[in-house]
Amino acid sequence: MNSLPLDRYVTRRDFASYEEFQAHFQIRVPDSFNFAYDVVDELARTQPGKTAMVWCDDAGAEAVFSFADMKEKSDRCAHFLHRCGVRKGDPVLLILKRRYEFWFALLACHKLGAVAIPATHLLTVKDLAYRIQAADIRAVVCVNEPLIRGHVEAAEAKTRPLTCKILAGADRTPRAGWLDFNAGLDTAPAEFARPTGAAGSANRDPFLLYFTSGTTGMPKMVLHNYTYPLGHILTAKYWQNVEPDGLHLTVADTGWAKAAWGKIYGQWLAGCAIMVYDYDKFVPKQMLEVLQKYAVTSFCAPPTVFRFLIKEPLAEYRFPRLRHCTVAGEPLNPEVYQAFLRATGIKLMEGYGQTELTLTVGTFPWMEPRPGSMGRPAPGYDVDLVDEHGRSCEAGEEGEIILRTRDPIPGMFTGYHRDPELTATVWHDGIYRTGDMAWRDEDGYFWFVGRADDVIKSSGYRIGPFEVESALMEHPAVLECAVTGVPDPDRGQVVKATVVTAKGWAAGPELAEALQEHVKKTTAPYKYPRLVEFVTELPKTISGKIRRVEIRKGRPESGK
Repeated sequence: MNSLPLDRYVTRRDFASYEEFQAHFQIRVPDSFNFAYDVVDELARTQPGKTAMVWCDDAGAEAVFSFADMKEKSDRCAHFLHRCGVRKGDPVLLILKRRYEFWFALLACHKLGAVAIPATHLLTVKDLAYRIQAADIRAVVCVNEPLIRGHVEAAEAKTRPLTCKILAGADRTPRAGWLDFNAGLDTAPAEFARPTGAAGSANRDPFLLYFTSGTTGMPKMVLHNYTYPLGHILTAKYWQNVEPDGLHLTVADTGWAKAAWGKIYGQWLAGCAIMVYDYDKFVPKQMLEVLQKYAVTSFCAPPTVFRFLIKEPLAEYRFPRLRHCTVAGEPLNPEVYQAFLRATGIKLMEGYGQTELTLTVGTFPWMEPRPGSMGRPAPGYDVDLVDEHGRSCEAGEEGEIILRTRDPIPGMFTGYHRDPELTATVWHDGIYRTGDMAWRDEDGYFWFVGRADDVIKSSGYRIGPFEVESALMEHPAVLECAVTGVPDPDRGQVVKATVVTAKGWAAGPELAEALQEHVKKTTAPYKYPRLVEFVTELPKTISGKIRRVEIRKGRPESGK
């Protein structure tokens, strides 16, 4: 077998069954691990010409970077940031969309021991001001675009001066108060020595911080330490099924935690190159052309992307090397699974995790996927379902997904930054409560129900939004939908469906009634939506999750 980086960090890499995988997979955690030095720089030393990244954008620009390139660029960037005043422990905000400069800056932060804070370009001035204050951000590296630049400047004016502000991207126009990323790299030394002693990183040090885009309340600061990348060996090697000499594409803005799942750590540990498609607007046809042109071998995207892809003439495309497709972010509707399988012959393998975790439950290579199920627990995570009294649930019984955390798990967060009280509300006495509801079948497959506060209680029944959404998605008139509970004086709550119609369908009372009848026939009649509202788009968080809390505040426009 050819040696891979992950061989240094796992007891063994090949298994014959899920049971063997669950029983024997184990991650070795070195006394001191730094992904940038121990994986990227090591690959640059042993396989300097090996492709690390293939990048393209929607304007036709292309670039290919080897691991030797990644080492040099990140070394130069580490020098540049250090010259700008960034030191170990300093929080650095990265707003770089899908630009390749993100990888140089992220690795540079890891080399310096700075805390990287990836963020989406969709943040408002208020969002940025909150982050600067809450995390004590010292430096910002962002794309040189007027709106993003203006938002950062306005947020800085509302809070306090930043140590440095750096602009990256194709636009090299000088801006007052800003430094140029490319010029900084061009004038920096090509070698950056690994810090030692107190200046070097330790496993327990802050490594990566994500502000979660929750459906309620202010964002929480999820903090990971330097062992976090090792947890994504599970994500990449055993769920996404990346190949040592393959090319993996995950659809995610670099500001989302999904980028850490699919655009760097686990893939490079498994020896796989990453494909980065930089676009401003998602166009299904263009995404399919990228998969075809660059011969992508594995692909991961949220259900929304697959919902649009199956509306395209997939039979007209050729994917010569595409073998594995995975889906996460929200539950996958079975109808989408079946349509994609019919068109491509590829089974969508669902998985589950959180910003606080790595892949926790997944459909692994030795398992036959069950459409709508997120799979079975990943090794290392002691997963259970419990009722409101903390009792383990029987098969078929709904409960909250919890983790028993007696032993440290590489990849699990260390807590909510600067908020031990909030941490204690979800993680105490060796148990982490995810806030997600599910049920487990007789074979141990988990089936998502919804967030604990999204479950609908109507006339004594407990109704999970996802099961109603899945039924609605089987109707050709439905492009997207969200199901919520609406207060009702007689039933406690009634089910409401908020629907985005597919092209060619007219919203109105007749379609609302047709959808209600469809749900009655597809699932238990008591679950049908008594209210149906048609909208042009669903409210979503900046990470693409449906904001049911916003829908609950609205009033239905049509229904019965």
